[in-house]
Amino acid sequence: MRAIVYEKYGPPEVLQLKEVDKPTMKDNEVLIKVHASTVSSLDWKFRSGEVFVARLMSGIRKPRKGILGTEVSGEVELVGKDVTQFKQEDQVFADVKYGGYAEYVACPEQRVVVKPANMSHEEASTISFAGVNALVFLRDYGKIKSGQSVLINGASGGVGTYAVQLAKYFGAQVTAVCSTTNLEMVKSLGADQVIDYIAQDFTETGATYDLIFDAVAKSSFSKCKGSLNKGGIYLSTVITWGLLFKMLWTKMIGDKKAKFGIGNAKHGDLDFMKNLIEAGKVRAIIDRTYPLEQLVEAHAYAEQGHVKGKVVITVEHNEKA
Repeated sequence: MRAIVYEKYGPPEVLQLKEVDKPTMKDNEVLIKVHASTVSSLDWKFRSGEVFVARLMSGIRKPRKGILGTEVSGEVELVGKDVTQFKQEDQVFADVKYGGYAEYVACPEQRVVVKPANMSHEEASTISFAGVNALVFLRDYGKIKSGQSVLINGASGGVGTYAVQLAKYFGAQVTAVCSTTNLEMVKSLGADQVIDYIAQDFTETGATYDLIFDAVAKSSFSKCKGSLNKGGIYLSTVITWGLLFKMLWTKMIGDKKAKFGIGNAKHGDLDFMKNLIEAGKVRAIIDRTYPLEQLVEAHAYAEQGHVKGKVVITVEHNEKA
């Protein structure tokens, strides 16, 4: 099969299209014929090797996992003998962790869900990383409640667009921060107020919030502390030594908390997102799509940091795959 492989850390050009063996499927796994994947922030950070935490997870000197791609949508090709929920030709999306930049990927059954009926494969491929991260941060780390005031920084990105919609679903009053060109799009997702960060710093408006979710990790707890209500929580998707210290310190002292977490899906989270999507409560935002063969260009674009929603990778299959 064709796959995009990287054997060393570096710029997008380290990604190379190669012929590799199909994944070996375990008894509890589903083999998925991939139709779409995405460029998540995790993918390009793992590829660059510039983030030390990413190197700890993927290999200090060189990558242990040669194929990136954290989320996919596609068709069930084969099922292991212990799989009970799926059959051949089922249309699914999955949280694969690694291996999505290929024609086929194997994934444990519990991380696979039937694709929402009202979504294309391109749209469904955005759920398991961006959608689930937004859900886990708001619900589990932020303990979001109806009636709270919530600010989403980076509201036009992959995680941010889902976060705005989920915060509204949970009954919050949502203020979204994004650039000038994305204001109308973010409003269309349900934001009650929008702030153009180019024209105004949200920490200097005088407004305060119960929850600040920094989906792009462009601010800090120290800067946002004055914009939090008593008992307020600051959430960031990226850990730094400074934030780690603040997490430990605010856990013991003070009524405003700094938190970081890992947006891993719990049992039922993928189904929860599917149900919301099919009910019309949440939708995917796609900026650009690239074929698998143009993954270098896709990573270069995503890494610029101005993506509106998600960058999606499409996978075309030939008869010899």
